[in-house]
Order: sequence, then structure tokens, then C-alpha cells
Amino acid sequence: MNKVKLALIGAGLRGVNYTNVAIDHPEEVEIVAVAEPWDERRDHFQQVHQLQDEMCFTDWRDMLSQPKLADAVLICTHDHMHFEPTMKALDAGYHVLLEKPMSPDPVQCIQMGDKANKQGLVFSICHVLRYTRFFGTIKQMLDEGKIGRLMSIQHNENVGYWHQAHSFVRGNWRSEKESSPMILAKSCHDMDILLWLAGASCKRVSSFGSLSHFRSEHAPAGATKRCLDGCPAANTCLYYAPKTYLTDEPNWMQLAISNDQSVEARTKAIEEGPYGRCVYYCDNDVVDHQVVNMEFENEVTAVFTMSAFTQECSRTIKLMGTLGEIRGAMEKNEVEWIPFGAEESERMELGTPGGHAGHGGGDEGLVWDFIKLVRANGLEKGLTSADISVQSHLMAFAAEHARLAGEVVELASYAEQFRSSDQS
Repeated sequence: MNKVKLALIGAGLRGVNYTNVAIDHPEEVEIVAVAEPWDERRDHFQQVHQLQDEMCFTDWRDMLSQPKLADAVLICTHDHMHFEPTMKALDAGYHVLLEKPMSPDPVQCIQMGDKANKQGLVFSICHVLRYTRFFGTIKQMLDEGKIGRLMSIQHNENVGYWHQAHSFVRGNWRSEKESSPMILAKSCHDMDILLWLAGASCKRVSSFGSLSHFRSEHAPAGATKRCLDGCPAANTCLYYAPKTYLTDEPNWMQLAISNDQSVEARTKAIEEGPYGRCVYYCDNDVVDHQVVNMEFENEVTAVFTMSAFTQECSRTIKLMGTLGEIRGAMEKNEVEWIPFGAEESERMELGTPGGHAGHGGGDEGLVWDFIKLVRANGLEKGLTSADISVQSHLMAFAAEHARLAGEVVELASYAEQFRSSDQS
């Protein structure tokens, strides 16, 4: 079996997570190069994967200007930095695995998909939910007709109050201009999974939601702009930064604020950096709750609810068909089948991995699927494709347009305006 050689652009948490497969299976996968502007991240990645100095770059442009170094490139930069390296990598003949969302610009999404198709290269987007045992089980049940004809879906993304504060109030995805709208940055996963489960193209969408809570008027009395500036609400505020970032138990949020995980370094990070700001005095503008209503070409309807105001970070779903229901909780990795007329339902406990860590095993499943496609040089099909990813991204863009304009958006005509723009 040929060893697949990968290069990484962007050695943050997501990129590191995807490339761990090379540590566990060095006989099948090898990381041969990295491009990462942060010295500490790049140096640590170099040590872990034992890379030569000449294979470590501060700028992805320098990497892609070299003769082809690998079979494929993993691009895990920030949202607005996806387009240019993807197009350059495809031009250079690399297969590409791109972190979601593809781009905050719908025209760029279409152009990347068209480029990959023209080049005949594998272009996979990190829609990891398709690769979880949880959603895979539900899809299989639908395909087997367990609930007859699917009619309606209710899908909830329970963001978690603490996750919202970290990523979408203080963090990198707090601002639409710096990243993308919340429905794209957080929930293009969910648009994709609804498209997959519904089994048909989306026809029209409407949407409602706003940034309602994480605003200055809801700050505790006397709250300071930074948590460590003697805030009088320190003992009572759910979002007091030291409660999250200065605990003895390491977590992924602590890793996000500082490469140096010493208490001193983390303290300095919340004294000076964005993660120490009061959540009510940040420069965030993305929504903290949103509902999207969808109708698909096969008459399936779906309601998607995303809310910051939940205890756990999880996804729950209910699918209603002509012969029964399916209910599922991803955090618990449980699926329940309720056939109409039966005396009892059937509950399936799917075991580990479950929950949001590693997206319930979806991260690893995605990477192995990509490696399989690369090994086949694009001659095999995976669970998804660039064309399907473009479609689910357009659903997210349309939902945000519907929310802001107060309109019902027809997907066909909405998508056509961007395709026409791409061709002009």
C-alpha cells in the first residue's frame, strides 16, 4: 500500500488534529512539510513530525512555489484565508482537504469547486458530521426505509454558553468581517448534514435570529472591560475568564489562548489578549441564536435551531416519517427508532467516540476517507464532493440573507446570481 504524503498549511488546533493520523499510522501516512507563521506552533509541529528545516515555511506561498512536495495539502487557515492557497494548490496539482467553511464569499466557493473539477483533483471539505457513526447510522436507517418516507426534520445545534463565549464572543469567529456569519462559521456542518439526510436539493429557506444577549447593556453592574481589572462580578459571572482559562484541568480552550500552557503565560494572555475581555464589552457581531426553515425539492421540510444558551455543546435531532420517527442525541451517541404501532421503541447506544470531542469520530473518519481518495487519485467517490459542499454553503449564505432581509429565499435563483457573477 502506497504511503500518502501530506503537507499542512496552518498548524492550529484543527490542522494538528487532522495530522495526528500520521503519528498513529506512520506506515500509511507521512507529513512532509508545514507552513505556519507562528514560530512556536511551527517549531512544535516540526518536532512532532520530525521535519527537516527546509520543509518548514512561515508563508504558504513559499511552500507552494517549490516543486511539488506531497500528494495532497491540508489547508487549515482562518476562514478568509482559504481561497488563495486552495487555488494555488490545485493549480500546482495537489489534492486538497480544506477546513470549513470553504470561504465567506459564495463566488469563491463556486470558483474553488469549479477549479477542482477542471483539474480532476480530490477536493474535500471538512464536513466531518457525515463521517460520524451517529449520523451515519441515521442515514442508513433512512435509506433502509425504517420510518417510511421522510417528511420533516428538527435539528438543534446546542452551542453551549461557554463555547459561544470563547469562540464567538471573544474568539476568532466573533466578527462576520473577520471570519464569516455564525450560520456559516459554526453551522455549515449542519446545513450539509440536513442536505445529506433530506436526500434532495434545498428549494427555499427563511431565517430569524439576532445577537441578543452578549451586548453591553446586559453587563453586570460595575463590570470592567477586562476580567482581571478588579471586576466586582468575578464571583458570580459565568464568563469570568479565569474560571475557563486558569484551571488545573487542561482543555482545548486553554490551548487556543497560548502556546505556552504555564499559568504565567495563560494569565498574561487573559490580561492582554482577547480572551480576557468581558463578554459584554467585546467587538462581536455574530448572532447568539438563529432559526432556519428549509424546504427541499422532495417536499421534506426541516427546521434548524442554533442557540448559545445551552449547558452542553451537542447536537440533537428528530426525523419524522410516514411509518415512524428517529430521535438522536450526538453527545450521548444514542439513536432511538420509534416505529408507528409498535409496543416499544428501539434504543441504540453507539458507544465511543461520541459528543463534540473530535466531532464524534468524524474528524478521523474524514481524514481516512480523504487518504483513500488520494490513494485512488480521484478515481473513487467519497461521502461528499466539492459540488455538494458548494450547495450546502449556498444554503448557509441564503439563510443569512433571509435573516437580514426578512425574505424567503429561492435557492435556485439565489445561487444563479453568484454563478453568473463568476462567469462575467
